[in-house]
Amino acid sequence: MGEAAKLGVRWTIGDVSARGFEALRLSILGAWKLFGPEAAYAVCYNSIPLDQARARTGLLPEGVIWHEATHELPGFLMARLDARLAEGAAWKFAPLRLFPDRYELALDNDCILWAIPEAIQRWLSDRDAESCVVAEDVVAYFGEFAEFCGPEPRNGGIRGLPPGFDLEAALRRILDEHPVLLTSELDEQGLQTAAISRVGRSLVVTVEEVTICSPFPPHLPYLGRCGAHFCGLNAKQLPWTLEGRPAVAYLEEHWLRLREAVYKKVMPPRGVTR
Repeated sequence: MGEAAKLGVRWTIGDVSARGFEALRLSILGAWKLFGPEAAYAVCYNSIPLDQARARTGLLPEGVIWHEATHELPGFLMARLDARLAEGAAWKFAPLRLFPDRYELALDNDCILWAIPEAIQRWLSDRDAESCVVAEDVVAYFGEFAEFCGPEPRNGGIRGLPPGFDLEAALRRILDEHPVLLTSELDEQGLQTAAISRVGRSLVVTVEEVTICSPFPPHLPYLGRCGAHFCGLNAKQLPWTLEGRPAVAYLEEHWLRLREAVYKKVMPPRGVTR
């Protein structure tokens, strides 16, 4: 697609589970298959050495950039993080913009696309300087920022910003108005949703296109038309059990059940290379 030359795709990764690194590789391969070498691609890694991050991810297309982001979380956000989360939250804002002159698509490492959702197609072709991409969720989880986000469920796993969008200014406006500490990923998700919705028009990737996918309701246990966001896949352990089994065991089974289908969707046909 011609619009790919204007696109930069980014991911964030830290010291997550082996499943999380496998999902990152599949997410990159899926995006590469959709947008091709004309787009720019970068992995923002934190709290883990580069050689370890690359080895755990596996073989990637040439041209994917690895960007050290451990010390790039902006100071105004660091000041708003609960001390217990300073090493584990808000990493998707480090750095705030990696491709400021391009359409910048940020995907969670466990969000895998194999077809382009309608909202992303419109975003790349409309050339609306205020249009952003957000993802639908199954339930509205916005933490401390719920009052600023509206009733529609939104998920932080997909974020699309147009060229020149000042994310820092948008975040600062919300934090100035509501100066609370971020104590969970739900607060982070609410802050992002509030900041983006205040500035411009949001184009929404639906849960039919990209499912919020896990074995635990109200999440959806199946793949979407265009992709799936495998919530919880990064966790090495979870602090709860179900019917006497660790929660991560169910996540592992769920991933293994769908894994082969995901590989088939994102890998290029045999003999075809970029």
